[in-house]
Amino acid sequence: MKVIATTNAPGAIGPYSQGFISNGFVFTSGQIPVDPATGEIPEGIDEQTAQSCRNVGAILEAAGSGFDKVIKTTCFLADIADFAAFNAVYAEFFTSKPARSCFAVKDLPKGVLCEIECIAEA
Repeated sequence: MKVIATTNAPGAIGPYSQGFISNGFVFTSGQIPVDPATGEIPEGIDEQTAQSCRNVGAILEAAGSGFDKVIKTTCFLADIADFAAFNAVYAEFFTSKPARSCFAVKDLPKGVLCEIECIAEA
């Protein structure tokens, strides 16, 4: 296994890694919409989804992978009413249409509106 670490995505805020490469696959931790340069969280589901996607993309890039190699995503929403808006932005990044699960959850870290994790080919 190889740990993935990049300054182009937020650092872990707990006892975990941004991701791992194992057996030819990349496994990312869930990415919330924290701007790694400023530590700020943008307002609204559209901007938060885009930032979460950019953070996932930075980890994939650090692993030598990319959005086109994503096999599966798991997405978490603070409010299922944001599903359509989330989908619209998500579709701009995950153009290969990987398998996906999407859940509404009670709360997310730092009060954000979404979180995305993925599995990709390395």
